[in-house]
Amino acid sequence: MHQNKFNLFSVGLTGGIGCGKTAVANRFAEHGVAVIDTDQIAHKLTASGGIAIPLIAEHFGPDFIASDGSLQRAKMRAEIFSDKQAKLRLEAILHPLIRLECEAAARVATGPYLIFVVPLLIESGSWKDRVDRTLVVDCSPATQIKRVMQRNGLTYEQAQTIIVHQATRATRLAYADEVISNQEDTPLICLYNKVDALHQYYLKLA
Repeated sequence: MHQNKFNLFSVGLTGGIGCGKTAVANRFAEHGVAVIDTDQIAHKLTASGGIAIPLIAEHFGPDFIASDGSLQRAKMRAEIFSDKQAKLRLEAILHPLIRLECEAAARVATGPYLIFVVPLLIESGSWKDRVDRTLVVDCSPATQIKRVMQRNGLTYEQAQTIIVHQATRATRLAYADEVISNQEDTPLICLYNKVDALHQYYLKLA
């Protein structure tokens, strides 16, 4: 096992949008595992008063900042989906800040081990070298689209666009050390049983 950046055994939890990462992460948290969610950190960085806001305004212009001082999320989403360079510019601002926040959270975390919830773990390159195991929550693209449409109120095309911009299912599965299948017909109790079994396994590794 390689030496990771963190003093505790750590797992990178990832999966495409709508696969059920949050449900899995919450179940691990119920076992007392320290869960650090990069999406929540990104949200804090781009909220009103967030430390990324001045940098975003500088690089993208004031039009991308809402009247309350937070990021105009819908506008930015449209921008990075239509312009790969814009996506790279935003990542260059956010990724180093997210990394610093993750490391700060990891230093004060308590629990038997760490779980980092990283939706773009595979796409962002460096994460897989910084954790001990990679856990992928998996479901079919059709299930992803159905869940995202229901949860986020998006059209089929909007959901499809998000999925196309993420790593493919095959790529995620190729990177995985462990996989939790969470298909459309997977009962919540079965999902929890899978998490509980993995928790026991990670406790042994930790």
